[in-house]
Amino acid sequence: MSLKKINTVLTAAFILFILWFGAEFILSPDTTAPGFGLPSWPSGDGGGFLIIKGIRDVVLALVLGILLMTGHRRALGWVLLVEALAAYGDMTTVLAHHGSVATAFGVHGLTATLMVVTGLLILRETREVTAAPAGRQVLKDKPTVEGGDSRGEGVAHPYARGVDHRP
Repeated sequence: MSLKKINTVLTAAFILFILWFGAEFILSPDTTAPGFGLPSWPSGDGGGFLIIKGIRDVVLALVLGILLMTGHRRALGWVLLVEALAAYGDMTTVLAHHGSVATAFGVHGLTATLMVVTGLLILRETREVTAAPAGRQVLKDKPTVEGGDSRGEGVAHPYARGVDHRP
């Protein structure tokens, strides 16, 4: 299986997992919240913050889904790296509020780390290596400094980017 297929499967799994988890927090926060790892239920009207967490997760998943579906794989890699910060933030929040250490590291920390690994794999997959041109470059349909015809075809200026400057 190619690296691209593996990355696509991993990303799709993240999208589905984050969508499911976010939807659970929106639809039934009272039954989902204990699995988050915090030691106590929010007091008063604090339950609304759980729905906000669910909405955040759904939006994070939709961003990943849009990038995956539109084929913007390099951006997808970067966004996975950035969105891993949300999971690391959840881990830190659970630890800072004396929650379950196992849930903090086993759920949030592991999820964040897998997102980082997947993001780095996608960035590796999309890394482009460009070869130096083997001579003077010809630009088409653009005006040139050194002559050219009415359509703008001709030899690029010798100081143009990507042009071999050797005689």
